[in-house]
Amino acid sequence: MNTIKFDNSIVLIIDVQEKLVNMLDDKTVSSEAVKVAKAAGILNIPTIITEQYPKGLGATIPEIKNAVQNAEYIEKTSFSALKEEILQVKLNELNKKQIIIFGIETHICVLQTAIDLLNQGYEVFVVENSCGSRSEKNKEWALRRLMHMGAQVVTTEMVIFELLETSRHPNFKEVQAIIK
Repeated sequence: MNTIKFDNSIVLIIDVQEKLVNMLDDKTVSSEAVKVAKAAGILNIPTIITEQYPKGLGATIPEIKNAVQNAEYIEKTSFSALKEEILQVKLNELNKKQIIIFGIETHICVLQTAIDLLNQGYEVFVVENSCGSRSEKNKEWALRRLMHMGAQVVTTEMVIFELLETSRHPNFKEVQAIIK
């Protein structure tokens, strides 16, 4: 297993949408997700945002949209985002092997997408505190299953500091301000 590398990473944000965020008991999920999104925006890491049936579940929350101005959006109805052909095309175009993934719901869309990514040979980093499910037990077991399958479960700060690698990074102070 490797550490997360800036030049080999893609951030994949799964369904951090209005109605889904509102149903979570853990209100820190969206604020942690925003931190990773902001870091990706500052560091100019390719970011893809999925929206599960936005007509019914609402759009991606504004804090995420504002954090990553150049993100690609993919509307989906499949639980695994990889079932949407356009995502497969985007991943192939970007030609990076590490996927930083998080969102809602951990045990459904995040899980199924991460499994498909693992099966395609990607290194998958699931940001635990930026993932949410209506039930903490469902989230816990999804993360256990993903770890068992080879995904690395990480936290917001682990991701941010691995991407920076050093306090001498030109964006260090700007990115560090996100977590203060």
